[in-house]
Amino acid sequence: MSIYIYFFFRFVLSWKSRNQMVGHRRKKKRTHVVPKEEEGTPKSFVIKAGSVGRSLAQLVRDTRKAMEPNTATRLRERRGNKLKDFVSVAGPLGVTHMLIFSRSKAGLPNLRIGRSPRGPTLSFHISAYSNTRDVMALQKNPRSVLQDFLTSPLVVLNNFGGDAKHIKLMATVFQNLFPTIRVQKMKLTDARRVVLFNFNAETGNVEFRHYSITVKTTGLSKSVKTILSAKIPDLNSFNDIGDFILRGAFASESDVEDAADSTVTLGQNYGKAHRKSEQRAVRLIELGPRLDLQLVKIQSGMCGGEVIYHSLVTKTKDEIKATESRLAKKRQEKDRRRAEQQRNVDAKKLANKAAGKEDDDEEGDDADMDDFSDQYDDADDEGGDMDEGEGEAEYEQDMDGKEGEDGDEDDQDEDEE
Repeated sequence: MSIYIYFFFRFVLSWKSRNQMVGHRRKKKRTHVVPKEEEGTPKSFVIKAGSVGRSLAQLVRDTRKAMEPNTATRLRERRGNKLKDFVSVAGPLGVTHMLIFSRSKAGLPNLRIGRSPRGPTLSFHISAYSNTRDVMALQKNPRSVLQDFLTSPLVVLNNFGGDAKHIKLMATVFQNLFPTIRVQKMKLTDARRVVLFNFNAETGNVEFRHYSITVKTTGLSKSVKTILSAKIPDLNSFNDIGDFILRGAFASESDVEDAADSTVTLGQNYGKAHRKSEQRAVRLIELGPRLDLQLVKIQSGMCGGEVIYHSLVTKTKDEIKATESRLAKKRQEKDRRRAEQQRNVDAKKLANKAAGKEDDDEEGDDADMDDFSDQYDDADDEGGDMDEGEGEAEYEQDMDGKEGEDGDEDDQDEDEE
């Protein structure tokens, strides 16, 4: 009898598998929907210029991770690439900012943050930094969840008040590196990470920190939280589950009580275990990297142009007036050139209209050429170039505090992975 039952089940299984292979294939019911990008979302390139070494190259990769998802994570620089190569592809790809890591001739690490393609550019000296690997090595239970990097981090600016123009400009640049928060449309589950920029008024440095946001149940001991989180506790040193739960009586204050300032009422559901209108404790776990930045100078263009602010050079009132008058003449010349180009376009339209030709495409081309000509004319007026070498040499000169000729460091090393 058992033999007949065996062959019967074997026949049924073979019949099901044959039908699945022939005409009854499994249909996909769930489809991954790619989230739509909002207009005006800032995107970035995080690159390195010149030979930076293994440690700074790892810092570049960690910074790309912190800037996700609106950054080129797998971008690779080649030896022959120049800054103008990245600027030329930034427009079609919608890239708005560039973060350029480099080393000076003295070996000091530097960082430039520029708005593509017209600037401004903030040049920093990296006083100290720690990679993500170093930060996680100091933690008992490090956290790194892939889902946290699918949404942009929240931005927190601290101590950026005051009337100083360079501080306000720094705050604006840091804030525009990441997408703006729409409170009405934002989901609470999208708040996974936070980026902190803290300005130290005593030292004048900007501290960059990167954290992961976690939500914990309040008013419970650590042993009860372990059971509620569906984790199997280790009862090796306990007689029963009661002894494990009663361990909360001898736990530390941090395991039982949560600070009042870190407890919030959820306005939306946050995952499966945290529901709306419940009291939860918010914890921050550092992900890395860490950066201590010292502002050196601010330029009006993309790695070039007029120096708006310099921490090592001070100007007199006469020099400031001379600079302002020179910039005013430059703007007047630019407006005159633009008006002349517009008159030429209007004359060309009238001529084409008289000839009965379509001139819509030509008008668009003239407008594009107008923008590009203004961009490169500005660089020529300042005596600068979009090439990386001259900007890098000028920046190294400021870092070393010496006056020298502009060097050429156009070559860039490949990624050291």
